[in-house]
Amino acid sequence: MWLGIDTSGAVSVAVCDDPAGSAAPVIRGVVSDDRARHHDEVLMGLVDQALAQAGAGRADITAIVAGRGPGPFTGLRVGLVTARTLAAVLDVPLRGLCSLDALAHEAAASVIESEGDEAPAELSVAVALDARRREVYWARYTAAAGRLMRVEGPAVDAPADVARRLRADDVLVGSGAHLYPEQLPPTADLRHVDAGHLLQAAALARAAGEDLSSTEPLYLREPDAAKPTARKSALGR
Repeated sequence: MWLGIDTSGAVSVAVCDDPAGSAAPVIRGVVSDDRARHHDEVLMGLVDQALAQAGAGRADITAIVAGRGPGPFTGLRVGLVTARTLAAVLDVPLRGLCSLDALAHEAAASVIESEGDEAPAELSVAVALDARRREVYWARYTAAAGRLMRVEGPAVDAPADVARRLRADDVLVGSGAHLYPEQLPPTADLRHVDAGHLLQAAALARAAGEDLSSTEPLYLREPDAAKPTARKSALGR
């Protein structure tokens, strides 16, 4: 089974059948906690809950997929360190995926499910997550013929600047859109990354031959905490 972990905003964990070449793995368990500052307290508990939903244990994990962000430094680091540690302990492959890709996958799947045969052959999807500092992390995608392709981003910008980059027919989702609805009116009530869709988007990318080996975090900007600078003493030394 594959284990998916994302801490780019909320904490979300999911378990799916090993895709074994398929681009559509079956999700067996998914749990989330949307509190903003408790990632390190809840993550391992959520891993065990997701595995229990799937009727599995840690020994059944054959690969781990980690959301690379973008997201807050502390929360994102918790998820990636946990994923790396588990992969090392269990001796299984570790893969990384931009977290925005997972939310875009969920948005596209939601439109296709709700509209059925009426859904357009090609969807334009945009994702905007709260980046604090009155900015959003964002990216744009096209979804067609079972493939999801990122065409812009990931980047971090002011909501008004992002609004100028979007298309009128974009399906727009994410916590950033709900935080700044005047500039970025959301078209669906999807706010945070669902780890089940992280796994499905990763399987889709892997089936398309994409390289998922990097698990470097996508911070996109310097941390909020400023680095200390050297200061002269009162004696000028």
